[in-house]
Amino acid sequence: MTIRPAVTGCTVTVCRDCCCGSLRKHPKIDHDGQIEVIRAELEPRNRVRTSLCLDACDQSNVVVVHPTPAARRTGARPVWFGLVLDDTVLDDLITWVRDGGPGVVEVPPILQLSVITPPANADR
Repeated sequence: MTIRPAVTGCTVTVCRDCCCGSLRKHPKIDHDGQIEVIRAELEPRNRVRTSLCLDACDQSNVVVVHPTPAARRTGARPVWFGLVLDDTVLDDLITWVRDGGPGVVEVPPILQLSVITPPANADR
């Protein structure tokens, strides 16, 4: 059994199911490369995980940034991003997470353009 150290940073959930991560829908995107970059830039301080469908297919590729445990205790909630399809958006998102993410640092104006409303059934 492997024991993982406690994550003190954000948890980043990257949807990789029917539409997100699909070469059929986004043939010019290196989906595996996106995950590799996110992990390389954010782990081990932040947790990076993939998910089955998050029910926001019209906004694929979807990434959800969950606040740090400390920020969550003060009321911070996850922030959902859609159309994460280019390196600029990915770099801005990574920088924001490194700076502290939800509840710690405001979403920069340029990154606010990628914020989406979570589906009604989402755990907020």
